[in-house]
Amino acid sequence: MLAFMQLLFRYAFLKQQEVPLALADWQYGLLVLSTVLLAAAGYVINNIYDVGTDTINKPNDVVVGKGISETAAYNIYIGLNISGVAIGFILSNIIMRPTFASLFILIASLLYFYATTLKQIMILGNFVVALLLAASVLIIGVFDLFPATTGENQAQMASLFSILTDYALFAFMINFIREIVKDIEDVNGDYNMGFNTLPVAIGVNRAAKIALGFAIVAFIMCGLYCNTYFMQNKLYIAVFYAFVTVLAPLLYFIVKIFSAKSQKDFHHLSSILKLILFFGILSILVIALNIKYNA
Repeated sequence: MLAFMQLLFRYAFLKQQEVPLALADWQYGLLVLSTVLLAAAGYVINNIYDVGTDTINKPNDVVVGKGISETAAYNIYIGLNISGVAIGFILSNIIMRPTFASLFILIASLLYFYATTLKQIMILGNFVVALLLAASVLIIGVFDLFPATTGENQAQMASLFSILTDYALFAFMINFIREIVKDIEDVNGDYNMGFNTLPVAIGVNRAAKIALGFAIVAFIMCGLYCNTYFMQNKLYIAVFYAFVTVLAPLLYFIVKIFSAKSQKDFHHLSSILKLILFFGILSILVIALNIKYNA
């Protein structure tokens, strides 16, 4: 999903604009590969430290200690991290911005600290994971737009970067809500492991109300965005798409979380948010086609 998102932004959107891009196709492929490797490393280290909670919450999904040993999992984690950071370092030097390599080290470090410490801290862990997903959108602009920006094309590049920022904010909001819902789903295991997640600290019902509040804010912001940017530019296909795939499911989420009680209910709501995120990102293709069709 991460790779698909980054490829979509490049080839369905940025490539359709009449602007120079800093990366060749194979170099952009390296950027996608590096991002995916670091995300995979984060997933592995998270699984290593989640064995205790997963044994309680999802006993059938436990891999570390069953499918592979903990030592093997650590070796995979180290290999994925070294590969991801090394590719990021090579890429940063290719575009003559060696300091950009620090972004990959920062991402790898945050994923490690999330798995080992931050996820146990109320709200902070949720915030970091959502922020990292947003960063995977912004990094496209940092590597593909920023190095190719000149005095002549600065205004157009800033406009494109602004659109990427809008999508990064959308990804952050939806994933932040989803992280809270996942914590509610996993509350029993987290409680037994002594994690101070939001539902452990204030209870499932109050945590659900907070998720509801954020969902209402996201719904209003998405609605205003559609009105401001799609309706006023007569992108009616994009408006219809956003209503069907983002606004309507968000409204469904808002209604259903009122009556959600069981682990199964919250798992269903988490899946709904994942679909909203996927179709929301896919809207960049719909917008690009709508603009082309209108032109």
